[in-house]
Amino acid sequence: MEYLYGKLKTLEREESPLEEAERLRAASGPLLYWYDRNRRILPWREEPEAYRVWISEIMLQQTRVEAVKPYFARFMEALPDIKSLAQVEEQTLLKLWEGLGYYNRARNLKKAAQVIVEEYGAVMPDSYEKLIKLPGIGSYTAGAVASIAFGIPEPAVDGNVLRVLSRLLADREDIGKAGTKKRFEDLIRDNMDRERAGDYNQALIELGAIVCIPAGKPLCAECPLHSICLARREELTEIIPVKAPKKPRRIEDKTVFLLEWEDRAAIRKRSSKGLLASLYEFPNIPGHAEAGELKEQLKDGLGLPAEEILSVEKLADSVHIFSHVEWHMTGYRVKIANEHPELFKMVKKEEIFSKYPLPNAFGVYTKALM
Repeated sequence: MEYLYGKLKTLEREESPLEEAERLRAASGPLLYWYDRNRRILPWREEPEAYRVWISEIMLQQTRVEAVKPYFARFMEALPDIKSLAQVEEQTLLKLWEGLGYYNRARNLKKAAQVIVEEYGAVMPDSYEKLIKLPGIGSYTAGAVASIAFGIPEPAVDGNVLRVLSRLLADREDIGKAGTKKRFEDLIRDNMDRERAGDYNQALIELGAIVCIPAGKPLCAECPLHSICLARREELTEIIPVKAPKKPRRIEDKTVFLLEWEDRAAIRKRSSKGLLASLYEFPNIPGHAEAGELKEQLKDGLGLPAEEILSVEKLADSVHIFSHVEWHMTGYRVKIANEHPELFKMVKKEEIFSKYPLPNAFGVYTKALM
């Protein structure tokens, strides 16, 4: 590996910008031929109406395709058009989104839908310039919707595309930098298949997802571009794309309580700002409480008097990883003598599954209520 890194630093780029463009144009035919025969059948792909494309692309950010499918189906059933999305109550919207994470994506969907209703008569604008001005829509999503739904030749550069192009061109620039993405967007815009813009973008994305994969060795023998891929030729696929390492995540220890009274459990609403804003959670305190400390911790941390505690049961430990922080959780089921509405929101257990949006971070403890 040290040899490869040394080689990466010493090799000079063989391709000029003109030659990069020619290589990208040469890739177009084989890429689309491969896509026509190997693309996955996906619900939003088979019916590429603008609203469906938009919702799917937002869901697919930071989320695997297979995980998105049931969420997409449920979302389309509940909110089949822009008007229904613009009018939905936030709690209902967040419940539909529960488990997908990055909940501001859902909030921005509603904000954008309201703008589309007010400014475009509830019809998705068929212009890249108008799309990119909507809340929550950046260059990737604007390019995806514009090209897939309307055939507009605009690039849609995500992590998959950055990886494919970096390897195809043996590009040594950090793909985490905005400048690298912008350069690739310009390169694609000038050299993409303009007759099949949507298919071209999806083909690059698909190739990165299932052949030029992010984890493990790329499946070069199955790649339609293997004969013109510079990273493969120079044996650099293990270290291209280049990406600066992420900062270590902060560790936060928590103790989570399932406080149960009769057929109800306690939840509370999180702050309207910050991580998991406005979602519900089970009462919790910082640190890992030991069983012998629970009564004191419940009193000091949650205001629950010791005499209210009827029984305590240890639950499984759990770890949930966010982009910049990890929650390391321990949990307890605690039966209490009274409801204590002044401290918690006591709701029927089935409502936690049907009505109140709780993030996946508490998934182990939500399942313990079943």
